[in-house]
Amino acid sequence: MRTATLGPEQRDGSLAAMAERELDVLVVGGGVVGAGTALDAATRGLVTGLVEARDWASGTSSRSSKLIHGGLRYLEMLDFALVREALKERGLLLERLAPHLVKPVPFLYPLQHKAWERAYAGTGVALYDAMSLARGHGRGLPGHRHLTRRHALRVAPCLRKDALTGALQYYDAQMDDARYVATLVRTAAAYGAEVANRTRVTGFVREGERVVGARVRDLEGGGEYEVRAQQIVNATGVWTDDTQAMVGERGQFHVKASKGIHLVVPKDRIHSSTGLILRTEKSVLFVIPWGRHWIVGTTDTGWDLDKAHPAASSADIDYLLEHVNSVLSVPLTRDDVEGVYAGLRPLLAGESEATSKLSREHTVAHPVPGLVVVAGGKYTTYRVMAKDAVDAAVHGLDRRVAPCVTEEIPLVGAEGYRALWNARAQIAARHGLHVVRVEHLLNRYGSLAEEVLALIAEDPSLGAPLGGADDYLRAEVVYAAGHEGALHLDDVMTRRTRISIETFDRGTRSAREAAELMAPVLGWDAERVDREVEHYEKRVEAERESQRQPDDLTADAARLGAPDIVRS
Repeated sequence: MRTATLGPEQRDGSLAAMAERELDVLVVGGGVVGAGTALDAATRGLVTGLVEARDWASGTSSRSSKLIHGGLRYLEMLDFALVREALKERGLLLERLAPHLVKPVPFLYPLQHKAWERAYAGTGVALYDAMSLARGHGRGLPGHRHLTRRHALRVAPCLRKDALTGALQYYDAQMDDARYVATLVRTAAAYGAEVANRTRVTGFVREGERVVGARVRDLEGGGEYEVRAQQIVNATGVWTDDTQAMVGERGQFHVKASKGIHLVVPKDRIHSSTGLILRTEKSVLFVIPWGRHWIVGTTDTGWDLDKAHPAASSADIDYLLEHVNSVLSVPLTRDDVEGVYAGLRPLLAGESEATSKLSREHTVAHPVPGLVVVAGGKYTTYRVMAKDAVDAAVHGLDRRVAPCVTEEIPLVGAEGYRALWNARAQIAARHGLHVVRVEHLLNRYGSLAEEVLALIAEDPSLGAPLGGADDYLRAEVVYAAGHEGALHLDDVMTRRTRISIETFDRGTRSAREAAELMAPVLGWDAERVDREVEHYEKRVEAERESQRQPDDLTADAARLGAPDIVRS
């Protein structure tokens, strides 16, 4: 299949194309659900558009725990249908749809009581594995195993001896959430969807009761467009209620935001060969392997402040450190924290006041003719949410439309990935790179890594690491701007790479070099480079300041001290 290049010219062309002809489906929202909906619609043969007010995955979909999982804790809630559905999707992603992006990850669950807890938790994990195998998509992961305390401490020497009597080990999967969405958008574009980020919907166009289009503003070029569509899908996550308000109709349900924060610490601060899952009084806490780092998270608290930039407070950070340190033989301190990020989960509002008890299941509604709303759910089941949203939209079209085929559609980069992985030593020798560098590229781009390597062949200086961020090559910055839709320095530092959370300086040492690499691709002059770097540095400082504040209100005020580089 052809692969779409998301560059500035493509974006301008997509905006023009959406304005020139009526679409079958316009999707609003460029997170994982919106991108998945655009792919679903495009692969059914529908004329499809996708718009996002900021960068792809800039909201919830770049700030998750980065897990693809069945939701083991939902078994305890007896939500078997949700777990069964998620386990099927986990298997599809690992084996067929995105093997280059979704990888197995082991977790150790320390047991703190004697026989009854092992029997209780062991039954749950055994059921988890059995449900996965029953769906026919669990054979790629090892089964769970019971460990004695001595064996558990060999696997995870970081644990305090008095913190466990034994343990269970099981497997789930993980991915780079923002990279996954960027790949999903590129896949949708490869199948014909017109896609444009930094394009804000400012209102809907109505004819009588029916919604027939949307007014969109190009936040980069400044133009205004009217995009006509037979059906519009609102996939804006925690912004669902705000988007619905533009229609002037009360929604059939409401979405409540739950804040979850994560800490990133260096690999050597926690001595373990496996991830950890720990119980807290409110939920569960994960310690997740992440390259040369660990991700520790998450919290689960209500949030009704700025949705674009949820802030982590000092209290949030202390909460995570306190709970993870309760089992670590060498406690973590603030000085160990490289990065902090906060995200908002879109939960369907119910009777419960506690966000940890609100539904993770999704809902699709057709509140007015021409408009479909999809909300709730979890990252792992995005494809099912997208299918349900397009199914609802198809009911509003006056013709037969093919059923969903995304279960059979690998993302760009998946095809040929395993063959290239097997040949990684030869590829490394051919390009003069260490094999670890080639493995890094294959696990981020799959077979599209050949496009990154082509940039290096053309300009060997791009094969060097980015200063201050040795895990990434200079070519990856150029590729992000030319092929992956990155329009600003922040897009590269925060989402196309994860430098902003993987270095103690939060990427400030790398920022200027990265901006100068982007400049020729995006047509920036020296003044624009300075502006991009200054904005990024102010954003980092505002985030640091917010993380010193005692509570949500003061943290939010501090974070808002850095304005967005693109004003709406």
